[in-house]
Amino acid sequence: MNSIEINNVSKFFGKKKEIVALEQVNLNVPKGNLFGLIGPDGAGKTTLFRILTTLMLADTGTAKVLGYDVVKDYKKIRQIVGYMPGKFSLYQDLSVYENLSFFATLFNTSIKENYNLIKDIYVQLEPFKNRKAGALSGGMKQKLALCCTLVHKPEILFLDEPTTGVDAVSRREFWEMLKRLNKEGITIFVSTPYMDEATMCDNIALIQNAHILSINSPEGLMDSYPDTLWGLKSEKMYPLLLDLEKNPNVQSVFTFGDEHHVKMKQGKGEDDLKMWLSQSGHQEVEMKIIKPTVEDCFLDLLNERKKVKA
Repeated sequence: MNSIEINNVSKFFGKKKEIVALEQVNLNVPKGNLFGLIGPDGAGKTTLFRILTTLMLADTGTAKVLGYDVVKDYKKIRQIVGYMPGKFSLYQDLSVYENLSFFATLFNTSIKENYNLIKDIYVQLEPFKNRKAGALSGGMKQKLALCCTLVHKPEILFLDEPTTGVDAVSRREFWEMLKRLNKEGITIFVSTPYMDEATMCDNIALIQNAHILSINSPEGLMDSYPDTLWGLKSEKMYPLLLDLEKNPNVQSVFTFGDEHHVKMKQGKGEDDLKMWLSQSGHQEVEMKIIKPTVEDCFLDLLNERKKVKA
């Protein structure tokens, strides 16, 4: 069974509908999944989330959340989902406790009634329960927003870029919290521009320029990488990068941390690369076959899409 079903959803903006936000998006999120929508800013993630949470109408296509149509059944959907937008949107002048009490009241419930669901998060906020929300750190604001999203015990969570702008420790803690919530049976649909967070999800959809590029598990996506990928290290990394970009046998080269990831053109392989390195004066280069990351797969899919469009 699917918690979310999206069929041919498109959304356009502008007076003449010239800005394409989403185009023919098809996507299913299985019940109980921790599903990631991965893509850079402007890819269409927030637009899709706003359609699914009944805050925006699609121009074409249909979508269902827990079996309810996002247009016809919007009132029902708003009662059973939790939505945490990318921008902190709680009341800055209210305290932590006042914000949480207010959101519980909106859904005719109380903090006490669903305390077991937010306990692990709220215990970190409790020492600051009388502090105004606007005075909290980025990580604490994030935790408060999640508590307010959970206080009415939703069946599905929509989290739009919840870790953007917070430190690495807070990001890790947040994903640990999501894993625990997912074990409670809550379906979680989360968007993020961080490719490394994709591996935290059960399944992911890669999105760019209003289109879904691929839907797979993180491991399945990396295993489906179509070619051999090489990792190259050298004391002269920048000159090496410039020369690799000029090499006619190199299909793509990107820098990841302390190494360049290189994909050769079809029919070219290790011997061609080693010969070129030698002829180009790059003598002391560490070279090995590496496993592609989600970001490698994303960039490869983008390149393939560009070829098709060209």
